[in-house]
Amino acid sequence: MVEFKQKEQYNFDDLLRIMELLRAPGGCPWDREQNHHSIRRNFIEETYEVCEAIDDEDTEHLKEELGDVLLQVVFHTEIEREQGSFDIDDVCDGICKKLIFRHPHIFSDTQADTAAEVLRNWEQLKQVEKNQQTATDTLQSVARSLPGLIRAEKLQKKAAKVGFDWDEVSGAMEKVDEELDELRRAMHGDGDPEEEFGDLLFAAVNVSRFLKIDPEHAMEKACNKFTARFAAMEQRAEQEGKALSDLSLTELDELWNTIKKV
Repeated sequence: MVEFKQKEQYNFDDLLRIMELLRAPGGCPWDREQNHHSIRRNFIEETYEVCEAIDDEDTEHLKEELGDVLLQVVFHTEIEREQGSFDIDDVCDGICKKLIFRHPHIFSDTQADTAAEVLRNWEQLKQVEKNQQTATDTLQSVARSLPGLIRAEKLQKKAAKVGFDWDEVSGAMEKVDEELDELRRAMHGDGDPEEEFGDLLFAAVNVSRFLKIDPEHAMEKACNKFTARFAAMEQRAEQEGKALSDLSLTELDELWNTIKKV
C-alpha cells in the first residue's frame, strides 16, 4: 500500500505523483516495464480519440480523452525524469518560450492584425527557430510519422511556397491520370505497383489541395459512407432471408447499387 492521500478532487500535481508512484520500485509491474517505444502507439490512439470526441461534439467524452492524452505526456516525461534528462517543468518551459517567441505581435512590438499575418510570421519564426535554411529543410521537418495523406498535403504546401506547383487544378488532375496509367502498366509488370500506387495517392492529394479539401477528412467520410452502405446492404439481405456470404459477387454488386440509389 503506497502512501497517497485520496481526495474528492485531484489536480495536475496529483497526476504527476500518481505516475511517479506507478513507475517507482514496488509500483505497477506493467507501468514499470514501459518505455517510449512500447507506449508510442497509445499516444497516437488517444490523440485520435480526442479527435473523435471533437467530431461528435461530445464535451464529456472530450474531457475524458484529453485526460488520456495528458497521461501520455506525463508518462513519457516521467520516463525521462527518471533518467535525469528533463522533467515536466522543462517541458512547460520549452512550450512557453516557443509561444512567446512565435507571438511577437503579443509579447513584442511586431505588427500582425490578421490571422494570415500571424501564420506568415509563425512560419518565418519557425524556420529561424529550427535553423531551416533551405526549402528542403522545411520539407524534412514534416514529421514522417504523420498519417500519409496529412504528410503529403503538408509537403505539397511547403513546396508550393517556393513556386513548385501547378497554376490550377487541371494540372493536378492530369497528373492523376498520368499516375493511374503508370499504375496500370506496373500491374502488368512494367514498374513497381506499390511505388506507383503511392504516386497516385500523392497526386490525388494535390487535387484535394487545389479544391481546398482536407484529404484525411475526405477519406474519413468515404470510410463512414462505405460502412453505412455496407450495413444497409446487409440489413436488406437479412430482410430477404439471406446472408451476404451466401450471395454471389454479381448479387452483391446489384444489392450495393440498389443501396447507393437510396
